[in-house]
Order: sequence, then C-alpha cells, then structure tokens
Amino acid sequence: MNVLSGLTPPPEDARLLVDTSTWDDAGVARFGDGTRAIVQSVDFFPPVVDDPWWFGRIAAVNALSDLYAMGAEPFSALNVVAFPSKDLPLDLLTAILEGASDAFREAGVLLLGGHSVTDTGVKYGAAVTGFVEVGKQVTNAGAQIGDLLYLTKALGTGCVTTAAKKNRVDEELLKRACEQMGTLNKGAAHAMVSCSVHGATDVTGFGLAGHSAELGLASGADIRLNTAAIPQLEGAYALMEDGMASGGVTTNREYLGDRLLIDAEVDPVLVNLVCDSETSGGLLVAVDVDGATNFELALKEQGVLVAPIGQVVEGEGRVHLVAE
Repeated sequence: MNVLSGLTPPPEDARLLVDTSTWDDAGVARFGDGTRAIVQSVDFFPPVVDDPWWFGRIAAVNALSDLYAMGAEPFSALNVVAFPSKDLPLDLLTAILEGASDAFREAGVLLLGGHSVTDTGVKYGAAVTGFVEVGKQVTNAGAQIGDLLYLTKALGTGCVTTAAKKNRVDEELLKRACEQMGTLNKGAAHAMVSCSVHGATDVTGFGLAGHSAELGLASGADIRLNTAAIPQLEGAYALMEDGMASGGVTTNREYLGDRLLIDAEVDPVLVNLVCDSETSGGLLVAVDVDGATNFELALKEQGVLVAPIGQVVEGEGRVHLVAE
C-alpha cells in the first residue's frame, strides 16, 4: 500500500465499483448496459508443496478464491508462469499446469492462455476474470455491527507446509492439507450468494487475524474472534506448538501492531495459528444474525464446513482474540 500511495490517482470513473481503497479481493467495474460487472484479480507465488500437480491446483484455486469472495462467477483464466527452464525439467512445469487446469475445469472456467518467463525460481498463478450482477457484489466493506462471522475452511496450512519443508510433517496430514488447499470455494460462494450476506473476504497470506482486520477496517468496525471455536486441521496445533509457524506469524503480528488485542486467557499457540499465513484458505463471511440459520443450512447443502467463529462489533479495525 505504501507503493500505491505514491502513484498518481487514476481519474474518477463511474464504471468503477470496487477499487484498491479498501484492500478488497478483486476489482469490480460495470460494463455494457451497466447491469453487469466484470471482476478481476491476479495471484501467483512460489511452490508451497513439493508435489508439482498439487502446487498448480492449489495456486489456481487460490486465485479463483478472490472472485468467489466477491460473489462473482469465475469465467476465464490466464496462466502466469516463471520457470528456470535451464535448471529444471519441463515435465515439472507440465505437471504444475495440469494441476491448475484440473481446478479450472472443475470450476467451469475457460483457460485462455497465459504468459511465461525464464526466472531463477518457480512461480505460478493466474489472472482470473468473472462476472457479477451490479449491486450483487460482496465486498469486505459490507460487514455490519452485530453480524456473525463464519469461516469455511480450517486453519493450519501455514504450519503444515512449513513443517513439510523441514521434513517434519506426517504424510497423511500433508495430504489433508493439500486436499483442503485444493478445494474450490465455489460451494461456500454459492451459499453466500444465495443468502445475501453482508460482507466477505478470503483468508490467505495475512492470516485470519490480518484479513479480519481488513474486513473490520473497511467496514468501520472491530472483529471479535473466539479462538476456542476456530476450526483447525487435525495435527496443526501440535506443529505450531513445536515451532513450525511460517514467517507470516511475525510479519502479520507486526502489521497488526496494537490493533491486535489478546485476552489473557487465550492460548498463545492459538494466537500464532490465527496470525499464521494461510494458502488457499476459506471464506470469512459476515452474516446478519437473522440470516445465520439459513446460511448454515446453505453451507451444509454445499458440503462446506459450518464454523461460526466470532462477531462484528463496534470499533475501527481492531481484532479482539477471546477464549469463550
């Protein structure tokens, strides 16, 4: 954001519905007759797991989550590739792209091509485009005081992948983490749209705490999270307790600073879990209390985790961690 603040502001344009000012997941702009909007985002990163197929699928799912979090229907994708072709066999890149293609096929997304460069390391991701009816877009600025907060995937991918890089993770746990990271947020998004929720974001690099803070700040509120209710990948707690946190714990806590309020009763291990970076995490959704039952039913119908974890309260962008 410091870099963006130094740029000349773009001219005002009535077509622009969601820009970078609220740190939202994707940009939204109306087009054509003005009844529909295009939703666009791009995301790419180095491998989070050694298996190239899983890496490709996870990165593609992660990119699509930006659109799902906005209530959009993904339409197309472009691959973004950096690969050291002189140092690694191209079969690895083929596997990465096949994993990504598998996710795009499942999502019903058209893969239109992409761009690649030779680099010193591997990076993969995608530029994704979707559509939404104007007025139906879901943003991270729409949460309202009193809303209940739901998380649609368990936490723990950060410490699991960190442990995997150090060869200190059980293969079954790593498999479960890959399966979760490789699961589309399509079902959660459909449940969200069908219930007209107030606001949402997806949980990725800033961790649950960081993305909660962004949701709260954009909505003019504080976020209260019950650490005892937050779902965890089985085995993640033990890894975090054993010091397998990713570097995101430190950077995210530094980023939040005094906006992160921690009750004395909260388990320090859970604090780290909430602050740790996630890859291809779930949606964090703000739902009116009166609509919570219908939202839970919709999640169940989609086969998605139902986890009420907190509430939107009065404030200005702080995150309160409590143990209730």
